[in-house]
Amino acid sequence: MTETRLASLGLKHRPRRLRRTPALRALVRETRVTPEQLVYPLFVIEGEGQRRPVSSMPGVFQLSVDEAVREASGVKADGIGGVILFGLPSSKDAGGSAASDPDAPVQTAVRAITREVRDLVVITDVCLCEYTSHGHCGVLVEDRATGEIEIANDATVELLAKAALSHAIAGADIVAPSDMMDGRVGAIRGTLDERGFPNVAIMSYAAKYCSAFYGPFREAADSAPAFGDRRSHQMDPANAEEALREVRLDLEEGADIVMVKPALPYLDVISRVKEAFGVPTAAYHVSGEYAMLKAAAERGWIDEERAMLETLTSIARAGADITLTYYAREAARLL
Repeated sequence: MTETRLASLGLKHRPRRLRRTPALRALVRETRVTPEQLVYPLFVIEGEGQRRPVSSMPGVFQLSVDEAVREASGVKADGIGGVILFGLPSSKDAGGSAASDPDAPVQTAVRAITREVRDLVVITDVCLCEYTSHGHCGVLVEDRATGEIEIANDATVELLAKAALSHAIAGADIVAPSDMMDGRVGAIRGTLDERGFPNVAIMSYAAKYCSAFYGPFREAADSAPAFGDRRSHQMDPANAEEALREVRLDLEEGADIVMVKPALPYLDVISRVKEAFGVPTAAYHVSGEYAMLKAAAERGWIDEERAMLETLTSIARAGADITLTYYAREAARLL
C-alpha cells in the first residue's frame, strides 16, 4: 500500500494482519451463529411410535406425535430456539378441511409439545397444500372466461385464517402462513385478535420464491401438486424489488416476522429486506439446499461440518435473525 493511498484513508502506518489463532478468530468474528437463532422443522403424522425416514433427506423423519414430542425435547436440550410443525393428515379432500381439525397431527402435537417441553417456541406452518387432495395451496375454481383451473384467493384466505386460529387455540406461539395468497396476513391477524389471541405472533413467508429447491420437502410433507405448478402465486426467482413490496404489504397487514425462502440463492434479498425494514427477519434453508450438502458429503466431495457451518454463517451474515434448517440439531451440537 503506497504512502499516498494510506494518507487518503487517514492512515499513517501500514495496517498489520492479525495472526489468526483460534481464540483470536473467535474474538474478532463479525457474524455469530448460535443455537438460539435456529428453528428445526418437524413433519408430524398420525399414529404412535412412528419414525418414517424421508429418502431424499437423510436424517429427517415423518414423526408420530409421541416421537415429535421426543424430538422436541432433544431440540430443547440442544439449546435450539424453536420448532416449526408441518402436518400430514391421514385423509385429504379438495378443500383441505383437515388443516383446521383440532385433532389433526399439528394441533395434537402443539398441545403435547407445549405440555411436555417448556420454554421452546412452537411455530406452525399455515398452508393447505399438505391437506388438499390436489396438492395445491388453496381452493381450486375454474375461470369462466378461459376454462383454466386457478386458486380462489379469498375463499382460501378464509380457510387459512380458520387453520391459524385452530393452531393458536392448541397453544402455538407463532403461526407462519406459507401460502402466498393476497391478504392472508391481515385476515389471520384480524381473526386471532377477535378471538382473543393478540399475543400469537405471525411469521409470514413474505418472499417465497417459486424454487426448484423444494423437491425433497414435497416428499416429506406429501404436498406435491397433482398437476401444474405454483407460479401463479409464488415469486419469480428473477425479482428482488417485488420481494420488498411483498414484505412491506405483509408488515402493513400485521406480520411480526418476515421470511425469505429459499435462503442461499436469495442472500441478496435477505440483505435488502433486513436493510430496508429492520424487522425480525427469517430465512428458510430449504430441503433441496440441505439434500445437496448431504449428497455431496456422502460422496466425500465436501467436509459436511465445515460446509454446514459456512452455509449457516452466510445466511446470518446476510441479515437473517432466524434460520429454519434441517441442520439445526447437528449445527447446535457443534456450536
